[in-house]
Amino acid sequence: MFCHICNFFRMWTRPGIASSLIYLLLVMMVGLSFAVTTLNSFRGCAVREFSFIAHKPGCRSVRIHTEACWGRCQTWEKPLPEPPYIQRHHRVCTYSRMRHLTARLPGCSPNVSPLYHYPHALQCDCSVCSPHHTECQTF
Repeated sequence: MFCHICNFFRMWTRPGIASSLIYLLLVMMVGLSFAVTTLNSFRGCAVREFSFIAHKPGCRSVRIHTEACWGRCQTWEKPLPEPPYIQRHHRVCTYSRMRHLTARLPGCSPNVSPLYHYPHALQCDCSVCSPHHTECQTF
């Protein structure tokens, strides 16, 4: 058994094989570092696939697949000695370019329009929240 282990180490310590092995390990480590970045650790603002259930009174609901903005943006507050006593810098990940799409909901009552309008993100950026296309909440 000892000779088998010696032969194994002799094979892997040859200059060509050792450098190839090191290169392969480095490539695998870099690939793993990209694969480990999840949505929980993502920093920034980007377009992402998004699904939701479209509801409208008088119609059956339907699942819609679209693109939406998702991410985290830098935000801060600084106290000031003079009114307004605080300086705020709050940005949200929101649409900078979008297209309005329309889906047709099934099983609508005769007096209810089956059309359901929703945004489709083309590009997202960190900017001030606009209630025209984003749900802005303050606490």
